[in-house]
Amino acid sequence: MTSQMAGPLSGLRVLELTGEHAQFCGKLMADLGADVIKVEPAGGQGTREVGPFLDDEAGPERSLYFWHYNTSKRGITLDITKPEGQEVFRKLTATAGLVLESFTAGYLPSLGLGYDSLSADNPGLIMCSVTPFGQDGPWRDYQTSDLLHLAAGGQMASSGYDVEDVPDAPPIAPGGGNAWHIASHYSYIAIMGALYHRDFTGEGQYIDVSVHEACSLTTEGAIAIYLSTGEVVRRHTGRHASADMSPGIQHATNDGGYINTTRSGSNLTPARVKILATWMAEYGLAQDLLEEKYQDPAVVEESGQHFADVLKNFFANMPLVEAYEGGQELNFPWGAVRTMGEIVGDPHLEDREFFVSVEHPELGREFTYPGPAAIYNASPWRISRRAPLIGEHNDEILGGELGFSKSDLEALKKLDAI
Repeated sequence: MTSQMAGPLSGLRVLELTGEHAQFCGKLMADLGADVIKVEPAGGQGTREVGPFLDDEAGPERSLYFWHYNTSKRGITLDITKPEGQEVFRKLTATAGLVLESFTAGYLPSLGLGYDSLSADNPGLIMCSVTPFGQDGPWRDYQTSDLLHLAAGGQMASSGYDVEDVPDAPPIAPGGGNAWHIASHYSYIAIMGALYHRDFTGEGQYIDVSVHEACSLTTEGAIAIYLSTGEVVRRHTGRHASADMSPGIQHATNDGGYINTTRSGSNLTPARVKILATWMAEYGLAQDLLEEKYQDPAVVEESGQHFADVLKNFFANMPLVEAYEGGQELNFPWGAVRTMGEIVGDPHLEDREFFVSVEHPELGREFTYPGPAAIYNASPWRISRRAPLIGEHNDEILGGELGFSKSDLEALKKLDAI
């Protein structure tokens, strides 16, 4: 994680003009080595006002939300509604390989900054526009939210609880801006495809990403099951929605914790039943699982609910850590439901150096951030810097890299263009 080798996107310059819809896409590229320049209005981008805040003191430079989604980026301020700001943006775009934006549909073209205009002198330019419902269609101008997308996209229809756990439970929306993450992932994948195409042809592309369409394509088996069988999946506690009443996989432990197993116990085979039952017998909790009948694959196949019931009783008599770590030692893919405070310091994550320290020189402090989901042995992921302060790199980028003189920059400041 501490490698200083160039990331796989090193050499790619990205201009990012996004809020909550797509700033995660920018982070994915920045942490993999792209030079992502966050272009903000003079007072800073709106997500700087989203909490929680450092030491519970609100402020545009203290948003932990903004910090997380904008690591490894540089930042400038620029008012692209002003002619002077538009001129600067055009010059900056001429140096870029990608523009990532999440303004309302048609906004940049209305300013004369649409893809056709910007790519006229930069035919290799890729532009990715992320909007709630795409650039056209009857819903193009609808207002939106994360909650709306998870409802309209189908995620909430598959998220909830078993009737026995919560009677008449409504659909549940997972927290944390899931719709924006889904859209950012689809945007990132599309951008990778466009970069690959450009490597061979030299041609740029315009990418029109709809958050709604991205969500509607991320409903696991719900749509496929309905289209192929006509059945509507039902919501289940802590596991995939399915048309049948699948055995429960989330169980309480005797110390107030919860453990997640997998469907039908642990994707069990006769050999795996014997391994599991032998361990459970050490605690006198195997019930009948050591009987010879469970060495018959057909019996195992039809005993999913029984296995779930035996496991439920087993976990009810076990502390959380002993249960899930013991299962993992036997290669059962179980996991504990834990708080972030319990996850930080986890020996497995420490061994993989998942959490990383990021310096904030202006505060004279270091903070712990979540790190990579994967280890790249030859093209590393890393957080190269903390999120930019408002206009932090104006002089460096506009002056040092674009060649604007100090007097030019002062004039732009007087015009409120930067």
